[in-house]
Amino acid sequence: MTVFNVLSLIGGLALFLFGMNVMGQALEEAAGPRLKSILESMTGNPFKGLLLGLGVTAVIQSSSATTVMAVGFVNSGIMELKHAIGVIMGANVGTTVTAWLISLTGIQGDSLVMQLLKPTSFTPLLALAGVVIMMAPKLEEKKDIGRALLGFAVLMSGMDTMSAAVKPLSNSDAFMNLFVLFQNPILGVLAGALLTAIIQSSSASVGILQALSSTGGVTFGSAIPIIMGQNIGTCVTAMISSIGTNKNARRTALVHLYFNIIGTVVCLIAFTAVNWFMKFAFVNDSINVFWIAVIHSVFNIICVVILFPFRSNLEKLAIKTVPDTGEEKDTVLLDERLFSTPSVAAERCRQIVCDMAELVRLNFFRTIAMLKGESVSFKEISKTEDAIDEYEDQMSNYLVKLSSYSLSTQDSRLVSRWFHGITDFERIGDHLMNIAEHLKYMSDHKQHFSDMAKAELSVMAEALSETVDRTLNAYIIDDYAEAGKIEALEQVIDLLDLEMKDSHIKRLREGLCSVESGFAFDEILTDMERISDHCSNLAICQLSSKDENVDMHKYRSTVKDKSNTEFYEVYNRFKEKYSLPK
Repeated sequence: MTVFNVLSLIGGLALFLFGMNVMGQALEEAAGPRLKSILESMTGNPFKGLLLGLGVTAVIQSSSATTVMAVGFVNSGIMELKHAIGVIMGANVGTTVTAWLISLTGIQGDSLVMQLLKPTSFTPLLALAGVVIMMAPKLEEKKDIGRALLGFAVLMSGMDTMSAAVKPLSNSDAFMNLFVLFQNPILGVLAGALLTAIIQSSSASVGILQALSSTGGVTFGSAIPIIMGQNIGTCVTAMISSIGTNKNARRTALVHLYFNIIGTVVCLIAFTAVNWFMKFAFVNDSINVFWIAVIHSVFNIICVVILFPFRSNLEKLAIKTVPDTGEEKDTVLLDERLFSTPSVAAERCRQIVCDMAELVRLNFFRTIAMLKGESVSFKEISKTEDAIDEYEDQMSNYLVKLSSYSLSTQDSRLVSRWFHGITDFERIGDHLMNIAEHLKYMSDHKQHFSDMAKAELSVMAEALSETVDRTLNAYIIDDYAEAGKIEALEQVIDLLDLEMKDSHIKRLREGLCSVESGFAFDEILTDMERISDHCSNLAICQLSSKDENVDMHKYRSTVKDKSNTEFYEVYNRFKEKYSLPK
């Protein structure tokens, strides 16, 4: 094997790894809406978790990414350790899909059908199709499919390059003796584990083994322990990702490690013992890409079948390894480990934004109740406001980092919408806090509003309550029709604000309202009007995330055009509903 063969091998490996990465990311983005439902699919059903892990890994072509995702979920508190175990087991089976795709390179036959099934025949067409889809403006929405096709073509080209580069090794006695050495089960397991730990991908290491099998020097006896070792090596990624996490997240990574070690030990002992008695003839036969894919799948399925009933024992073992110490990290709202699957990280952001919206709703109705004279804890309002601020701080940093990753067009729009939205939520929270502070001050100093001021504030409070409630509901469930009505309500509140300020000035002139309570009235009214402004911002931002032609700055002027009868029908209805008492 010459230096040029080595360079070809390195180049082929680079193409192979790059193609696998591009294909996995593209498939993940294409399947984004389905991957997002993963959070909703997490139930206490272990078998469902197993299928979930299998399906997600088959899509993103990486058991390491799925396991890291599970660690992130547990660290964020959105998945329990016992539920993560099934996902991890399913990921081990799902990762075998790649080996089956690569096994297409081993198709033999001279017939037209067999020739067409060979990757060398159809990958150039896939590459061409991928490039056309990516470059065609009208196929923008299918761009991820194009990237996946191109990634698969590059992967297969890399595989062919590697196979061609190692062909001369078939005449190398040293190479043949090396794989004879790996027939020692322990050495074979260690070799597979080490290779996979270095490149941190069991799919890639299996692909390399499949490429080496083209030399004819890889036997069943050496391949089987190497494949088993590869399952152990892939645990390195999850173990590294668990550094700095809470105890349950570290236990999740350990479950992955224990599952693969126990499965490897059990299967290796069983295979060695049976082979010792039966003296399998095929052990010394050369293996090909097809049988490597078969063994890889059968081994992982057997591990799941053996250990699935003992999930609780794996959990107990991990808990004993990482015991409760009393000094534990809190669960994090947003875990950066989820960046390995950006569409899932985006879904997590959506959940946190919705949680933030519910905190705003909670504080809003507490404050309105306080305005109506009900007994409300100011400390609880303040505590919730601190939580809203914390959400805004963490979300803003997380969204900035997430936006640098490869996101689908829709997810990119949503990230932009959430970035603006959390600012509006935080400002609404500030205005609510201002109102609560004014009301507390008035209560502490025995100040009161006049009966007319109370009646007017009651109308404004009702109008604002409907505005906030409709805005948050529309934002949380993506009701664009409802979001389109918010601007009409906001205009009604602006009208109420002007009318109430005029009435307030008249009361001050007539001495019907004290200067102190009058100042509080004016400040509270301003805060309420500002809250409606932020509701309008949220609604318009939501509409623009659906339709890129919606300009936030132009929308307010165009929607109020005299020819827009739909807007004025809604506006007049709300105007009539929320009229001030005479």
